[in-house]
Amino acid sequence: MPTTTASAVKSIIIADDTAFVRDRFKAALVSAGHRASVVGSVAELVARVRARAGDVDLVVLDLRLPQAQGINLVRELRRIEGFNAPIVIFSGTIASADEVRQLSALGVAGYVNEYTAVQHILPALAPHLFPDNHNRRSSPRVVLGVSVSYRVGNTIAASVTLNISRGGLAIRTTNPLEPGTAVKVRFRLPGGKKEIDAEAKVAWTERRLGMGLQFSKMDPADQALVGEFVQSHFFTNRKA
Repeated sequence: MPTTTASAVKSIIIADDTAFVRDRFKAALVSAGHRASVVGSVAELVARVRARAGDVDLVVLDLRLPQAQGINLVRELRRIEGFNAPIVIFSGTIASADEVRQLSALGVAGYVNEYTAVQHILPALAPHLFPDNHNRRSSPRVVLGVSVSYRVGNTIAASVTLNISRGGLAIRTTNPLEPGTAVKVRFRLPGGKKEIDAEAKVAWTERRLGMGLQFSKMDPADQALVGEFVQSHFFTNRKA
């Protein structure tokens, strides 16, 4: 049963021309108690945002909708009076790293893989639905579910990652640490030959989801491995 309180219910528009993608994201959000509507074209999206500009809390957007002109679609949405909600882009619809830079300049809130597992959809969108509770990483994130251990003093805990970026990790746990807590973390990237050790601080916590760790110290070679992993996986499943 949904556990979201009335004050925390959010209104989301999911814009993608693939029903499979739209329906999975809508189901995940509705099951968490949110209001989610779907559109499959630019005309539908623009009409929906204009009609509900002040009541939309998040738009999850496919840049390659039929008749869409990529980044210009974001500019068109931003020109709609009263619409100030965050926009999250389906990462598979990004054409290049240059587009990522342009979208960042336009204030795009983040990115999500349209084929991410259903159980990871809410954790991926939570930082944008509840920005006051999360320290959002500005660099692209990719879903990652690998074992991770983290140490606070003499206490060591083990869990599973939710996602990774160049700047940090999100970890699934029902016992998150207090924001600001310094931790030492160890994990191995898929296919990696060595463990990666890093120092980090807890940036955000959400008891239903877990916590976010912001890297504060990492060997440059390991930082390069993380960066290469994120870059290579961010553009997978890209639409033509």
